[in-house]
Amino acid sequence: MQFKVPQFLEIEDKIFGPFTFKEFVYLAGGAGICFVLYKLLGLLWGFIPILAVAGFSLMLTFYKPNNKPFLNMVEAMFKYALQSKLYIWKRRKLTPKDLAKEKEMLRDESELVSREARLTGSKLRDLAWSLDVLDLKKESN
Repeated sequence: MQFKVPQFLEIEDKIFGPFTFKEFVYLAGGAGICFVLYKLLGLLWGFIPILAVAGFSLMLTFYKPNNKPFLNMVEAMFKYALQSKLYIWKRRKLTPKDLAKEKEMLRDESELVSREARLTGSKLRDLAWSLDVLDLKKESN
């Protein structure tokens, strides 16, 4: 006996024309809120709120950053805004004496790095030779 295995489980069904149920609810809800704002505030005073609600509704319906619903981004934004944050860096007030010491330390470190990082032709040749030479002990076994 063979059973049919369901495929394409991640794809939602298109119920209302080209829209899924969620997309239709976002559009219908946005349109309803826009209508209520129009009736309450009129077109002159309600233009900006209507535009904001319509834009948010359209973004929920059509905008998919990284092929994920825009609602995920909105949820992450609210979580980030509401959670407590840990700040580790604190600004220190440096005296001129401390500043001079730090500059000297940085200068010394940069000189050390520049001395160690220089690769002359002979050093490069020696390095290449050590990489090319085979281990004779492994070869004889």
